[in-house]
Amino acid sequence: MTKISVAQDAPVLGAIDIAKARHEVLIAIPDKKRRRRLTVLNELADFNRLATALKEYGRPVRVAFEATGNYHRALAYYLATAGFEIKLVSSVALARTREALNNSWDKNDPKDAQVILHMMEIGNEQYYHDPLVCGTNDIQELSKTHDIVSKSKTELWHRVLPHYLPLYFPEAGRFYRSSRSDWFFAFLERYPSPHLITAMGKAAFTTDPWDVIGRKVAKERFLADIYETAKSSVGLPVAPDSDAIRMFRLVLGEGRSLIAQRNQIEDRAVALLKDLPDYQLLTSIPGIGPINALTILAEAGDLRRFGHHRQFLKFCGMHCPAGDCEAICRKGLGNHSVGHIPGPNQAVKIRECPFAPHPMDGWSGCHSAAHQQLPG
Repeated sequence: MTKISVAQDAPVLGAIDIAKARHEVLIAIPDKKRRRRLTVLNELADFNRLATALKEYGRPVRVAFEATGNYHRALAYYLATAGFEIKLVSSVALARTREALNNSWDKNDPKDAQVILHMMEIGNEQYYHDPLVCGTNDIQELSKTHDIVSKSKTELWHRVLPHYLPLYFPEAGRFYRSSRSDWFFAFLERYPSPHLITAMGKAAFTTDPWDVIGRKVAKERFLADIYETAKSSVGLPVAPDSDAIRMFRLVLGEGRSLIAQRNQIEDRAVALLKDLPDYQLLTSIPGIGPINALTILAEAGDLRRFGHHRQFLKFCGMHCPAGDCEAICRKGLGNHSVGHIPGPNQAVKIRECPFAPHPMDGWSGCHSAAHQQLPG
């Protein structure tokens, strides 16, 4: 009978299925057929218990998991700082492998841990880089928070547009030009009803909101146009001190607050990234501004890890060997955060950036934990 010898440096494999409250762990020891199961609560005491159990084997340990929201971040950081090798498995590859192994789409946590362990055994793993360790955590949080604030502001505007404006100032919508500016919300906060405008008289009105509307070409004519529009408005004649107007102003104040938060995040992002060479290269490309550059760096991390510009395009979901980039856009494939920055044709200009395998001056050389390194 053939005797199977196991190298002393063969690693212990730990497959973890991540969940919100507890994680299912399946451990494979090189010289044993039986696998050990553990249930680890999302608590420090259980993290210590798992680390102690893995260290007791006296072998190198490789741990892999599927990225699940942000629930994996705490455990991954703990295990990485404890000295274990951390890997990711692709969510798509995990689903396809589970279907192939079990001939079913049905899943549960212990079964997912088995599939992850199988993928580890065949080497179907990806790199994991912790944002906190690699120094990209601040960039990611700026990008994510900016996205949250921007979406909240858009949702608020979509409440103002179909509800408050049709009731109190339907004609004001044509003066709205840009979602970037604060003046429209400030103007409505001061004059939520056209009846407040007409009660002032034209001469008084053209001087009162002069500083509110900001810089405008032919500002006096612009204010006169608003006044004439207010005279013929069909808005409801509500009292200035009514609860309806108070609620309207409350919503407008929230919108102005969101705009101020968005501008604060953008100023901080520019101050943080302005000296980075990759940020300077990205913003030199037409169509990529500070926030688009922030999103790219937050999602991709160190752009120098891409040896060729097409690797970066593939990472963004815009690599189309058949040339059918429009099909990729229609299907919504690729990285949804950076897939639209810039357009598929414009993105090829990224090749003008001098991608190189060496680290940049002033950059850590690490990249985002949310995404894995692509093969060369």
